Order: sequence, then structure tokens, then C-alpha cells
Amino acid sequence: MEESPRSGPLHVIREGDCAVLKRNEVYKAVAVGKRRKITFEKQWFYLDNAIGHVYGTTFEVTSGGTLQAKKRADESATETKKAGTDNRNIVDDGKSQKLTHDDIKALKDKGIKGQEIVQQLIENSATFSNKTEFAQDKYIKKKKKKYEAVITIIKPSTRILSTMYYAREPGKINHLRYDTLAQMLTWGNVRAGNKMIIMETCAGLVLGAAMERMGGYGSIIQMYPGGGAVRAATSCFGFPASFFQKLYEFPLSKVGSLLSGTFFVKPSPSETEGSTAPAEESNGSLDERQPSIQGGDMECSTDLVAETDPPDEQETVELPADGEALEEDKAKGTAHEKQQKQERRRKKLTEAAALLNDRDADGLIVASRFHPAPLLLSLLEFVAPSRPFVIYCQYKEPLLECYTKLRERGGVVNLKLSETWLRNYQVLPDRSHPKLTMSGGGGYLLTGITVIHENPKTEDCSEQRTEEPAAKKRKLQEPPST
Repeated sequence: MEESPRSGPLHVIREGDCAVLKRNEVYKAVAVGKRRKITFEKQWFYLDNAIGHVYGTTFEVTSGGTLQAKKRADESATETKKAGTDNRNIVDDGKSQKLTHDDIKALKDKGIKGQEIVQQLIENSATFSNKTEFAQDKYIKKKKKKYEAVITIIKPSTRILSTMYYAREPGKINHLRYDTLAQMLTWGNVRAGNKMIIMETCAGLVLGAAMERMGGYGSIIQMYPGGGAVRAATSCFGFPASFFQKLYEFPLSKVGSLLSGTFFVKPSPSETEGSTAPAEESNGSLDERQPSIQGGDMECSTDLVAETDPPDEQETVELPADGEALEEDKAKGTAHEKQQKQERRRKKLTEAAALLNDRDADGLIVASRFHPAPLLLSLLEFVAPSRPFVIYCQYKEPLLECYTKLRERGGVVNLKLSETWLRNYQVLPDRSHPKLTMSGGGGYLLTGITVIHENPKTEDCSEQRTEEPAAKKRKLQEPPST
């Protein structure tokens, strides 16, 4: 009997996966590994016993930091007592609970679980029966949070990771809320098979959301400032290696030279030494070569000469000690790996430049802490006509400036500046209401669609309109034909 897709390997916790731990409304992304100590919400444990279970399983932390899967029979509600009418006669003097801190510690030492400890607290509370039903539920929930070490392991997703970052570190994602991110993916037409340009400084959250929606089909060019792209949130998704094969990165500092046609990639040392393989090129300007040889190139050429020496000469060379040989082999291996890594990065950079030079991107998404106007005006040159673009900013004024400049520049239609608003609701019997704590704002979005400039055609039309009156005047001056 074949197993269903949901019970397949993709939905089972495996060693090396990226998972998200959930306890109440608190999330934490971790890497699953054996004998790896995890600290979460003042609890430490190991994820060894979680391997092999399905995502979404709830575990209870037992003694020694081991996880034990919680059965559905254990999730029964804690027994309550008959509720009182109101709380007017309840005084919080600290004497209503008969169990002391030492008594609770003794219960834990005996191996009593958190749910049984909560039940003991209820039975030894002098004021619990006088509380209302709502107050009793609140008391039970508070004690469970303190004494029940229950953790749920779930599979990472855009919604979960955006909620986690927004709740814990909103500054790292420019206060980008998950409903705003969902609108960005919709307005940007992110789908499988597209070629997307993404410029973001949100720790890789927008990039990861686009990769998840595209499913490994299509290509993404990530524009980054500084020395390298930041993908901390992207790594939390746990994408397979195939997703990164069509992910390219290109520095913002090279956009100007790419637009002007002066961009070139420095050839590798093996290419400068006269190898037969041609250099990777992104445009015609890459034909330039730099014949200067660096110190590292001299070392590589020396190694090549040593490999081609005759056997007789090699036998006369004094062999170093075992320790020196081992260190030398390690140094050569490290240098070789470093050179291969540089060649792979150089090749990826060349491919990214070639993709941008096609100027047929299917969409543009910008969510940066920098001013969006210069980024937008330069990156729009790589987007094909009749394609959408989305710009996110935490404040409205920079997007208003972008709106004005785009109107003056032309080449775009359907410009729209919008603000997203979200309110969370608590939905419970007889107490459904908006939550007291809610975010003040979700930022602003500037959306639009690119079109082809029609400047040459409008000039031709204006010339025709200026010539028409003169032609009519000449026609009136001619005598009528008989």
C-alpha cells in the first residue's frame, strides 16, 4: 500500500531539517540534529526523539531533556470546579494557595508531569471555586504556561517565519508585517517560471517567500548592497539545493556599469595563464583581459611546473617531515577549494549579468531600508514592458517622491500608493473581540505596471500636425481645375 504524500518524507522530521518550535504564540527556528542541546522558553531539551515523527506533533519535555510525543488522550481539558458568580470577594493576598514552592519542587522530583501539577494547584487553591468561568480558564492557562513544558514542531513557511520575525525582531525585516508581505507577492505576480528581480534588506525574508511561492521553477536575481547578500531568514525555510541553482546575486554597485555597458568580470587566474577554455562573458565588454599576474598566480604556476617535472628529478628532492607534509597538503587543499569557490561565484555573477542584460524580467520587488527612488529608477530598466513592480517602505514620504518621479519619467501606468491595515480577533464562545495588542501600522506599498515609452511616435505626430495647416493653405491658393 502506497503512503500518502502528506505522510511521505517531506512531512517527516529528519536530521538536518530546518524546523520551527512553537509554544503558545512564541516561535523559534532551529536546525534538527542529534545530541544538540536546544534552549527555548526557559526549557532545554534534545530533538533526538522527534526525528521520524510527522510535522505538527506535540511533544512534552521530560526529565533529562528528552521529548515524549503527547497522545491525544493526554490533551484532555483540566478538571474545573463549579464557577462562582463574580470575583468581588476575591482578595489577592498571596495566601490562597496552600502548596509552597518546595512542595511543587518535590512534585517535580517525583516525576509528576505539568498537567498533574496544575491539577494539584487547582485543588489546593482556596479561591478557585469562587472565580467566574472566565477567570478559571485564565488561571488554568497561566499555570499551564508556567508548569507544562509542551512544544510543537512545525514545518517552516512564509506565514510562520514572518510572524516570528515580526514578533521578536521587527527591525531586522523593516517592520514588514505578514499581510503586507502577502500583498507584495500578489502585486508582484510571483509565480513559478517567472524571472524576478528582488532588492531587499529584510534578512532574506522576502527572498525566501518568493522562492517558496515559485517552488524552484524560474529564476531570481537578488540585488544586494555592500559585500554580500544576507539570507538569514532564507536559510530557515530549509529549501533543497535545487532551489538555489536558479538563484543569482548581483551587487548594486555594479548596476551603473551594467547599464552603461562597461561592466566586466575579472578573469580567473587559470584564464590569465593562457588556458584554452574561454572566459565566461555577460556582454561584449568582457573581452578585455588583465595580463598582470598576482602573487597567488605565481604560486599556481609553480605548482604546475612541479607536477610536470621528470621522475628522476623528483626523487632527488628532499622529503619534508610527516607533520610538515600534512600541513602543506592542507594548505594546498584550502587554496584549491578557495579558488574553486571564487570561480563558482565569478560564473554566477556572469550569469546574473547576462540575465539582467536581457531586460526581460517579469517583476520587480523592492523592500529596502535605503531610499527607494534611485533603486527603483535604475532597476526598472531591467524589467520587461507590461510587468508589475512593488515597492515597500515603512514610511509614506519616500514613496510619494517615487510616485512623483515616475509620473515625470513616464513608462509606467496604474500607479497606486496604498497602506495595509490588520486587526487580530480573539474568537471564543461569548468573548469574541479584537485583541488588545495590535500593530500600529503595516507600512506602505507603491505598485504599478511598466509600459513602453512612446516618445518617438508622439514627436512624429506633432510634426504631422504642424505640416497640415501649411498644406491646406497651399491647396486653397491653387486655382480650381476646369
